[in-house]
Amino acid sequence: MQVYKKILVTMDCSSVDTAIITHITALAGQNSAKVILLHVVHSHTLDENRSLYEKAQVQLAAHLETLRKEGIDAAMMLRSGEPEAEILAEIEGSDYDLVAMATHGHTFMADALLGSVSRDLKHRIRIPLLLLRGDETRQK
Repeated sequence: MQVYKKILVTMDCSSVDTAIITHITALAGQNSAKVILLHVVHSHTLDENRSLYEKAQVQLAAHLETLRKEGIDAAMMLRSGEPEAEILAEIEGSDYDLVAMATHGHTFMADALLGSVSRDLKHRIRIPLLLLRGDETRQK
């Protein structure tokens, strides 16, 4: 039985991304699901945007290759803007069965001060949200 047909994986282009890619590779393989990797470039200047966009393109391409080597139908998408708004727009504009993302495991105070994309998403979307703690100490 195919539970998930189309999975959106939000990436932040940090070391925690490896954890979610590893998990999604197995999950997508078991479900013959299509995977879309999404990164939202959040910048304040054109130069910063260009630099972050190029970095994200390289990192997403590497994760895309990992998925495709495992026989998974996958694509990548880059957007610019506020991460929460762009992710929500993508979810609302498509037919995803699951949204998956790695978290940094911030403390309550850090989440309160920094905000949390995962916190916002869990309150605003109507499809399942898979949150996987990306333990940065294990990623090294």
